[in-house]
Amino acid sequence: MWRYEMKVLVINCGSSSLKYQLIDSETGKAMAVGLCERIGIDGRLNHTPAGGEKVVVEKDMPDHEVAIRMVLDALVNEEHGVLKDLKEIDAVGHRVVHGGDKFTKSVIIDEEVMAGVEECNPLAPLHNPANLIGVRACQTIMPGVPNIAVFDTAFHQTMEPVAYMYGLPYEYYEKYKVRRYGFHGTSHSFVSRRALQMLKLDVNDSKVIVCHLGNGSSISAVKNGKVMDTSMGMTPMEGLVMGTRCGDIDPTIVEYLTHQLGKSIEEVMTILNRESGVLGLSGVSSDFRDLDAASNEGNERARMAVEVFSYRAAKYIGSYIAAMNGVDAIVFTAGLGENNCVVRQQILSHFGYMGIAIDEEANSKRGEEMIISTPDSKVTVAVIPTNEELAIARETVELLK
Repeated sequence: MWRYEMKVLVINCGSSSLKYQLIDSETGKAMAVGLCERIGIDGRLNHTPAGGEKVVVEKDMPDHEVAIRMVLDALVNEEHGVLKDLKEIDAVGHRVVHGGDKFTKSVIIDEEVMAGVEECNPLAPLHNPANLIGVRACQTIMPGVPNIAVFDTAFHQTMEPVAYMYGLPYEYYEKYKVRRYGFHGTSHSFVSRRALQMLKLDVNDSKVIVCHLGNGSSISAVKNGKVMDTSMGMTPMEGLVMGTRCGDIDPTIVEYLTHQLGKSIEEVMTILNRESGVLGLSGVSSDFRDLDAASNEGNERARMAVEVFSYRAAKYIGSYIAAMNGVDAIVFTAGLGENNCVVRQQILSHFGYMGIAIDEEANSKRGEEMIISTPDSKVTVAVIPTNEELAIARETVELLK
């Protein structure tokens, strides 16, 4: 029987980042939080023990396995660690992006689950392999500690067929489960629920659009507390222009590029997943901080890349306002949504016709839970920092208790 009071290490592997929190489940508070960023670019570990100062470690992170080992070392470090031994960790909760039709809820990870997740790798090639690396690293370093998979697709299962079906022969859905699944579900769930509380909206009569904007980005329409639609599809490549993903494109482009470049479909798909998005448009970086710096130095392609991103986001928001027949609140979250006031301003500039008015001083702030619309704005606009890690920890404890 597992204790309800646990120390849960939550690992959230993104395409170029790794967020982590060590959470005391009894209090719901983080004992330590951190972020490994720019994985595969150069590498930086930001580690903050509760009540302590942030420690920054600059070190090459060629892949996620190296990043996780750095995280575990930080947790038991004599100077800034919070544990004497890794054996104090009772469980590890992993964000796993795609469960296909195999996994519709959180599960304890065993070899069968690992194999099932690996089968879904083609559906999330930037994330599922990274998620599995995280699991393997934890299993090796902390043998016997249970690992839990919390799937990104679960929150979006309330979508109706009108939203998740593709215009393809129906037999492809029946035989191969070709449909829209949606991702970032843990974040959309946490933020939409927090928005209802923060803005005092009625869960049974509410229309909220959540903009999870980061290296990977998605937007969801949450009506009466349930997802009505979301921008990502069968894989995380559908939807917005992202850090390295192309987002929505004419599918014929794949065939066209295979002929023009003399490459295989797999090679072209790698380009669309890893070399496109704002990285491909700008030729500078997939990191919006680098794009901001380049734009300020007069780089027009960097400026264009940010504007393309913002324009695509505005189009999705507009379509979801139509789908829900209105909107009560628009909420920004995740690394870019919480911290980039330029992108927020560019997106919201398309909605003046709706009476949305932005408080420029509030919008200039970074990383805070706040309302950035003016009191007379017809639609409330807020920034709510996501806490996927706490949501994952709760799922982990619930499954093991």
